[in-house]
Amino acid sequence: MLERELAKGPIAHGRPDQTWTLARIKTLIGRRFHESHTVQGVAALLRRHGWTCQVPARRAIERDEAAVAGWAMETWPRVGEPWRRSKPGSPSRTRPASR
Repeated sequence: MLERELAKGPIAHGRPDQTWTLARIKTLIGRRFHESHTVQGVAALLRRHGWTCQVPARRAIERDEAAVAGWAMETWPRVGEPWRRSKPGSPSRTRPASR
């Protein structure tokens, strides 16, 4: 019965968009079946029945692929470099480095 309710979609259940979240499914179960589950319990229930987490692939209409490619080539290598300490420090968070 839950699968039939989910197949109707979130808009049929008064939601403003077409995305199901665990919290929304938890609320649906509570209202429709008068049962209380945690969000983690809802996730486990859905996994047992073969449902998976999926995020729709969305792209902005105004996305500029050339600008994205340029940023990835120029800026990302500088951002992705690991941060290194200029001098050795102490492994203790409460005691400064001994000299």
